[in-house]
Amino acid sequence: MRMSVRLNLPREVDSVPAVRRLLRCALSVLRVDRQAGADLEIALTEACANVVKHASGAENFEVHLDVGQDRCSIDVVDEGDGFDPSASTATSPSADSERGRGLFLIKALGENVRMQSSPRSGSLIHFEKSFA
Repeated sequence: MRMSVRLNLPREVDSVPAVRRLLRCALSVLRVDRQAGADLEIALTEACANVVKHASGAENFEVHLDVGQDRCSIDVVDEGDGFDPSASTATSPSADSERGRGLFLIKALGENVRMQSSPRSGSLIHFEKSFA
């Protein structure tokens, strides 16, 4: 079985738990390992929260979920001002930092992570997770 969903969501805080619940339900139906599911939920939450906080100029954003028995693929797309993917640190943010954890967590919890962004053209964050 495979589930594919494409959501167009308003760029507001309430969209984040809504898409997280949808992912949790899909993973539950497909009986995905709880730890892999928890990793995906955290990464998806961080990607969506980044859009809500930082995608100035975008009214909406899209989330594409493709969940199968052996893997999940997620895209979070916005048409905001963009960001510099190379500026995201590959190292852990400092313990006292209140920013910079989102992209770090996505990279740590996801596989095949890809980030693309262009000034005033929006951003794409893609990540996957394989299931044992």
